[in-house]
Amino acid sequence: MSEHAHSAEGHEHDDHAGMNKSKIWKVAGILSLITAIEFIIALWAIPGGHIPQHIGNYLYIVLTLVKAFYIVAYFMHLKFEKLGLQLALTVSFIFIIYFIVLMLIEGSHLHANMSMHS
Repeated sequence: MSEHAHSAEGHEHDDHAGMNKSKIWKVAGILSLITAIEFIIALWAIPGGHIPQHIGNYLYIVLTLVKAFYIVAYFMHLKFEKLGLQLALTVSFIFIIYFIVLMLIEGSHLHANMSMHS
């Protein structure tokens, strides 16, 4: 019985062994790069008129979702969890994204109609 528990512990350790210092630095670098791109969009591209505000907003959302994926997958160790938990969280995440998109669409529709009636 104790041999089985020991082998299960060893297997669990092997699954998490993929998260070494170089992988942590790589993910941190990717997150820093994405953040730098967001700053460039916010401080140069939108104010300079290189891209419209609404395109910038969608870029922010996409980049933030990519950052969220890396944080959840690597720093919260979801990548190393069982498939069932991954699927449950992924489906929930997809619904959250869907509701955010719906709110943005409805919000822009309300904003357009409210400004027409003012």
